[in-house]
Amino acid sequence: MVMSVRRAPPLPLIFLLMIHEVSSADWSVSYRHSHICAIKDSSVIMSCTYTYPTGYKIKKVFWTKNPVKVGEEYPDLSEDPEYSQRLQYLGDKQKNCTIRLSHVIQKDSHMYYFSLIADKPGLSNWIKQWITTVKDNVKWIGAPGASLTVTDLQVESPENVTEGQNVSLTCKSSCALTDRATFIWYGNSKPLTEKRNRNNQLLLQSVRREDAGRYSCGVKGHTYISPAVQLNVTYPPNSVSVSISPSGVIVEGDSVNLICSSDSNPPAEINWFKEGRFLGSGRIYSISKISSNHSGEYKCKSSNKNGWKYTAVTLNVMYPPKNVSVSNFSPSGVTVEGDSVTLICSSDSNPPAEINWFKGGTFVGSGRIYSISNISSNHSGEYKCKSKNKHGEKDSDTVRLNVTYAPRNAVVSIISPSGVTVEGDSVTLICSSDSNPPAEINWFKGGTFVGSGRIYSISNISSNHSGEYKCKSKNKHGEKDSDTVRLNVTYAPRNAVVSIISPSGVIVEGDSVTLICSSDSNPPAEINWFKGGTFVGSGRIYSISNISSNHSGEYKCKSKNKHGEKDSDTVMLNVMYSPTNVMVSISPSAEIVEGDSVTMICSSDSKPPAVNFSWFKGGTFVGSGRIYNISNISSDHSGEYKCKSINEHGGKYSDNVTLNVMYATKATPLSISSPAEIQTDAPKNIVVSTSPIVEGESMTHKHVEKYSDAVPLNVMYPPKNVSVYINGSAEIVEGGSVTLICSSDSNPPALNFIWFKENQSSAVGSGQSFSALQSGSFYCEAHNQHGSQRSDAVTVTVKEHHGSRWHEVFGITVECGVSFIIVTITIIIIMFIIKKLRSFKYEYITMTQISESSEDTYRLLELQSTTSDLYGTLTTLHPRPLEHSCTTVL
Repeated sequence: MVMSVRRAPPLPLIFLLMIHEVSSADWSVSYRHSHICAIKDSSVIMSCTYTYPTGYKIKKVFWTKNPVKVGEEYPDLSEDPEYSQRLQYLGDKQKNCTIRLSHVIQKDSHMYYFSLIADKPGLSNWIKQWITTVKDNVKWIGAPGASLTVTDLQVESPENVTEGQNVSLTCKSSCALTDRATFIWYGNSKPLTEKRNRNNQLLLQSVRREDAGRYSCGVKGHTYISPAVQLNVTYPPNSVSVSISPSGVIVEGDSVNLICSSDSNPPAEINWFKEGRFLGSGRIYSISKISSNHSGEYKCKSSNKNGWKYTAVTLNVMYPPKNVSVSNFSPSGVTVEGDSVTLICSSDSNPPAEINWFKGGTFVGSGRIYSISNISSNHSGEYKCKSKNKHGEKDSDTVRLNVTYAPRNAVVSIISPSGVTVEGDSVTLICSSDSNPPAEINWFKGGTFVGSGRIYSISNISSNHSGEYKCKSKNKHGEKDSDTVRLNVTYAPRNAVVSIISPSGVIVEGDSVTLICSSDSNPPAEINWFKGGTFVGSGRIYSISNISSNHSGEYKCKSKNKHGEKDSDTVMLNVMYSPTNVMVSISPSAEIVEGDSVTMICSSDSKPPAVNFSWFKGGTFVGSGRIYNISNISSDHSGEYKCKSINEHGGKYSDNVTLNVMYATKATPLSISSPAEIQTDAPKNIVVSTSPIVEGESMTHKHVEKYSDAVPLNVMYPPKNVSVYINGSAEIVEGGSVTLICSSDSNPPALNFIWFKENQSSAVGSGQSFSALQSGSFYCEAHNQHGSQRSDAVTVTVKEHHGSRWHEVFGITVECGVSFIIVTITIIIIMFIIKKLRSFKYEYITMTQISESSEDTYRLLELQSTTSDLYGTLTTLHPRPLEHSCTTVL
């Protein structure tokens, strides 16, 4: 069909008249179908051809549809998202303008137009410019276009049809399909190939119930299928049957359903009858907990508007045994050994049950009657019968055959939670015996009665419960003892005690000593020995041969088994030995001048501490006591001294110490000057100068006309041979102290002593003596105006104290505390005065020129003598009783 072509937008009429090449008569579109009817979801071919005037150049061809609103542009469908994926242009830019539109839907129903955009190259530039101003190109729309209608399919069918009638089904569409269509019919979604009549109709002749179902139609070559419609075929009840659920044998107590099934349309009404009596309605007749009373014939009646039909079924209810009981027949009424007894079992069951007899859980016979002749005690027990058929079984209640006899087979069993009886557990002893009537039970540990009853329980068991137990079973016919069982209670070690065995009673260095550890435990414990906290050996006995003082200390044993461990109390091993390390200290240790007081102290290491000290000059006994004092010393006291320290185990001498007493000249005065030469014109007036001469200086004597008697030359030097003396033992008990004394060789005597503890930068004390209260290594530094020197370090060890030792130390400390404080304060004051006087003495003598006047000389000598006497007097104030009573304890 040839159709006119219109331009869009239209050009002015005057311009069209001037340019005849743009006449509409030169443009045309021919659509093959002006109206197209297509099935939903199919593909549509819109075929067309077009012509255009010579001289134009086709720039673009496209299809469009009516605008949605008036005045809108005609859209290019290839650019529309709703069409772009479904539209395919099959033509060209010369003549053919055919397209394919796929998967059409009812929304695609529109008028569609072919359109093109063309340009004529021969137009003058000013015309092109004008056309461009109006529109860049000439756009033509092919009218009136092609109309597309998208339709679906619908099936027309009667709602109900009676079996045997004829029925016709029609497949309809909203428009006549453009292409010749071949219709396809479906029954229950399956193609029907044999029942097709005419093009769009399905004819079913003499319809049957099998023809009922859902019918739909489609067109060959298309995937679209119409919605299905239901064809309902009615017919009277047929093939009526009754089923029983569950199937098979019906047992009493079951829940049973009688189900009536029939083939009918519309569905039949179901009614139930038993022996002509109406029971109920509905396809299912339920009986819950069925019994034998429900046995019989049941009928169901199936009926609808087209007819009715009966069918019957018989219920035969089976049930397991019930009401099972045992009767006991005995001639005497009481069962005695030697009697005959008959047991009878009765029960109700369907089918009849098999009868079995049991004593306890043991099978003993079959049959409704069970007889026992010449009964004995072995027949005593509980009897029952078991009634059994294929639907179940039931036991009767038990009956007791009670044959009396004396106790026998008494046995004790022990029940402990852990299997091993541990102290603190709860243990149960159970006595089992065979007797009738039941026996009285008594319990015995060894031969002692401990309780009654079949069960004997011990809670929080202890080692005292260990032993052999038995039970005695007794009734009026006799008695029986069980075998004894051993109750072995295990427990952790306890009461660990150490005993010391020494031949002499007192442990002396060189003896052999045995330590024995005894403890109570089960199982026996492993024994380990410790000195202080150090492991030293194992075994119940710990022996030390050739014992020495190093073995002194606190010992204990550790007793251990799998249940725990226990330490003994510590015992003190106190090894006695004779004195060792006997030494003498001299105070003052510096220059000793005639008239001074000198103290010599004897110290030693021994156990017990030495209390007997003897002093010797040369080989001559001169005194007793740890401290030997010489007041107002003279030159006659010079010589070698030693002390002897004695305890009950022996004695030992110290090394000799030399006492060198300095004194002034007693003859012709002599003047000594240093470092210059000394001269004198008056031999009768020679003056002795006591100015210090420092070690290393020289002295020259010239023009001496007369020699005086010899006088001591007093050479000054800094401290040397500095050492620390420990007053007593270096081991102290915690809370106590030990006195350390610093001695040195110097001239003048060192009066400034400073104490240090190793690894500490600051001083810990001052003074010639120092009380150490804690463990460590201590040393002292001795100072005079010429220099200083430090001693070697000595070690002090503090041991952990025990109660008894603490009370001893505390008591002694209280007793001597007041005296100790008073004496200490007095000594500090005296030492301060001495230091000041001596400092004054030496400074005065050193700095003062020797006067030629004999009066001045004698005054100077008198000052020296007075100072020496004062120092000697003060040094004798050190209290000897305090040293013995307090220092020894520390």
